[in-house]
Amino acid sequence: MKTTLNFILSLQLIFVLSLVPFISPAQQHATDGEVTGIIEKESPDLLKLYQHLHANPELSFQEKETAKLMAGELRKAGFEVSENIGGYGVVGLLRNGEGPTVMIRTDMDALPIKEDTGLPYASQVTATDASGKVVPVMHACGHDLHMTTWVGVARVFSQMRSNWKGTLVFIAQPAEEKLTGARAMIADGLFTKFPRPDYGLALHVNPALEVGKVGYKSGYALANSESLTITVKGKGGHGATPHTSIDPIVMASKIVLGLQTIVSRELSPLESPSVISVGSIHGGTTGNIIPNEVEMKLTVRSFSDESREAIIGKIGRICRGVALAAGLEEKDYPVIESTTLYTPAQVRELTKNKPSGATADNYNPSVYNDPVLTGKVATAFRATFGEGNVVELPPEMFGEDFSNYTRVSPRIPTLIYSLGTSAPFTDNVRSYHPTHSSKFSPVIGLGLTTGIRSMSAAIFSLLNSSPD
Repeated sequence: MKTTLNFILSLQLIFVLSLVPFISPAQQHATDGEVTGIIEKESPDLLKLYQHLHANPELSFQEKETAKLMAGELRKAGFEVSENIGGYGVVGLLRNGEGPTVMIRTDMDALPIKEDTGLPYASQVTATDASGKVVPVMHACGHDLHMTTWVGVARVFSQMRSNWKGTLVFIAQPAEEKLTGARAMIADGLFTKFPRPDYGLALHVNPALEVGKVGYKSGYALANSESLTITVKGKGGHGATPHTSIDPIVMASKIVLGLQTIVSRELSPLESPSVISVGSIHGGTTGNIIPNEVEMKLTVRSFSDESREAIIGKIGRICRGVALAAGLEEKDYPVIESTTLYTPAQVRELTKNKPSGATADNYNPSVYNDPVLTGKVATAFRATFGEGNVVELPPEMFGEDFSNYTRVSPRIPTLIYSLGTSAPFTDNVRSYHPTHSSKFSPVIGLGLTTGIRSMSAAIFSLLNSSPD
C-alpha cells in the first residue's frame, strides 16, 4: 500500500512539474537572439523616440503629452490601453493566454533643472511649477531612457507572442520625482480595475555602472525617505541683552548636534544603517535681534520601518529635551512636521483624530526587492550577459516610490534593478555625471539595447515559471 501511494505521489509530482515550462541555457540564448533581432530592427525609431522625449520633458503631474505618447505607443503594439489613472498614468494590457501576470513600470516626469549637456536634442523647455514659478525642465534622472526601454520591451513581447503565455501590465507612472505617483495610481484602482500582478518589475539608470552592465540588490535596496520641518520656538529680544530672551538659534544649534548622535551613538551601524541630514536653517533678520523662532529642514533615511519609527521618536526626544533645558513651557516645545508627501496643513487634517506625533504615513517607504524574485531574474541576467556584466550592488540611501507597489495586501513581489549608463571607466577612475546633474547624459545606444534585453530576459524568466 505504501509503495503504491509513493508511486501515485511521484506521478502527481511529475504532472505538476510538467506544467511549469523550463528554459534551458540554449533556449535562453535563442530567445535573447530573437530579442536582439527585434531591437536591431526597431532601434532607429526608438532612438528618435528617445531624442523626442529628452527634448520635450514635462514636470511631475504635468506629463500630459508624454502620457499621450506612451499610450499611443502601447496601442500600436496591440495593447488594451487605459489613460488618466492617478493623474496622467497609463495602463496597457497585453493578454496572451493562461500564465503569470507581470507588471512593468516606467516613470515619466522630469526635473526643474536647466540642461547643460550640449546635446543637439538638449531640452530648451520651461514650465510653470506647482508654486507658479517658471522653471527650466530636463530629463536629468533617466526617465526618458526608462520610457524608451519600456516601449522597446512592449514591441518585443508584441512580436514574440508565440514564445510566452500570460498577461503583461505595462504602466507609465506620473510624479515619481514627487514620490506620489505610485500611490496615486494605486488609489485610483490600479490593482482593482486591472489584473493584479504576480510580479512587478522596473529598472533605473545608474551612472555608477558602466554601460552594458546591470546591477541588482536582493532585500532592502533603497531607503525610506522622509522630509521633516522642525520649528524651534523661543522668546525674542535684543542681542545686547540675551539673558532676557530664550534664543531659538542656540536651541536649534544644540538640536543639530544632538541629531548627529542618533546615528553615531544610538543605532547599530550594522542593523540600522541610517542618515539624518539637516540641509536648511532659517531664523532672524539681523545681527542684533534674537528671533522668536527658527525653522529647520532635514531629511531622514533608513531601511526598516522599525528603524524609521525609532529615529522619529529620538528626534522628538532630543527636541523636547533641548526645549526643557532652555526653560520653555511644553506648549512652546519645537513642532516637528513631516512634509514628504503632504503639506503641514494636510497632515494636520489627516491626523486631527490621531495621537500626537502621527504623520499620516507621510513618508516614502524603502524599496525591498523580493529575494526569490531577485534570484530568478539575476540568474536570467547572467545567462544573457555573462557573469562579468551582472553586478550585485550595496543598498543605497536614495528614495524611489516604486516601493509602494509591493506594500499592498497581499504583498506583490517586486524588483527594481540598475541599468549601467556610463562610458567605460579607464584605469579604475570612475568619472561620471550623476543623475539630477545638469550634465547628466547616459550612453544611449548600448544603454538602450541592454535595457531592453535585460527587461525582456527578466520577463521571460517569470512568464516561464509558476508564481511563488
